[in-house]
Amino acid sequence: MKKVLITGITGQDGSYLAEFLLNKGYEVYGMIRRNSTENFERIEHIRNSLKLVPGDLLDQMSLMKLVRDIQPDEIYHLAAQSFVPTSWNQPIFTGEATGIGVTRMLEAIRYEKPDVKFYQASSSEMFGKVIQMPQNENTPFYPRSPYGVAKVYGHFITVNYRESYDIFAVSGILFNHESPRRGKEFVTRKITDAAAKIKFGLADVLELGNLDAKRDWGYAGDYVKVMWMMLQQEQPDDYVIGTGKAHSVREFTTIAFNNAGFDIQWEGENLNERGIDKKTGKTIVVVSKKYFRPAEVNHLLADPGKAREKLGWKPQVSFEELIAMMVETDIKLCEKIANK
Repeated sequence: MKKVLITGITGQDGSYLAEFLLNKGYEVYGMIRRNSTENFERIEHIRNSLKLVPGDLLDQMSLMKLVRDIQPDEIYHLAAQSFVPTSWNQPIFTGEATGIGVTRMLEAIRYEKPDVKFYQASSSEMFGKVIQMPQNENTPFYPRSPYGVAKVYGHFITVNYRESYDIFAVSGILFNHESPRRGKEFVTRKITDAAAKIKFGLADVLELGNLDAKRDWGYAGDYVKVMWMMLQQEQPDDYVIGTGKAHSVREFTTIAFNNAGFDIQWEGENLNERGIDKKTGKTIVVVSKKYFRPAEVNHLLADPGKAREKLGWKPQVSFEELIAMMVETDIKLCEKIANK
């Protein structure tokens, strides 16, 4: 039985990856950071099948002890400070956890288990102010947030350790991937949650920022499979992962509210734009300046051709199916609250 260590196992990607690897017959270890309040909601249904172990990306010795004790065959490094808006409020912590934390894990590997296979979770936010459209493995990075900058560091230090120490280390440059397990602070889940709440009278209006921002959105359950596929190759390499299709926040919002039974009509523009439900005439979406980024990332679009050709991977869940799945889950959650 192969042993695997997942950092960030309590997050969206970590929970889906843990499920996937358990089904593959792996012995799954999940690194958790000691908090005053622990949240195991996403992995509660598989918790008894996991081995949860303490560790911290800011503590080098804890990582070295983990790798030494477990002796994993594969490590999936998903843990990070991953919310872009927070990275402006906590840029130093973001740099330490999201950037330098990768180096600490690679150092632990170098000294304790140099033959392990290592996956680094890179991000489309590294492209930021995009140099070319669409973005592939050769597109120059131009990050536009402390998070994006930290991810660029994590990406290149992974490449450096691969080339310097012959470590089997890969980076998956994943574009936006969502699910019903997405945190409510992220715009997609914020939208589907609000649509469900407004439907049941638990909220009146949804505030959003840049409705014109476009992203390549896919389903997280599809994307964790390709992480595993990267580590099964003979040679380590980096891959851009996405659907090859981009949609605006406005499109996402319209489809989500349609799935909740609303019919949105958009009026105004820029900071005065609002979404009105045709059926009731009520304003249910408004644009708020406070949700705009200091440096905007307007359009991210993946070219996943390399992953399709070399790995044989392609996404299974469409944009519309993803939104329907998220809205359905949030409606069920809100229905329970409304009926109490």
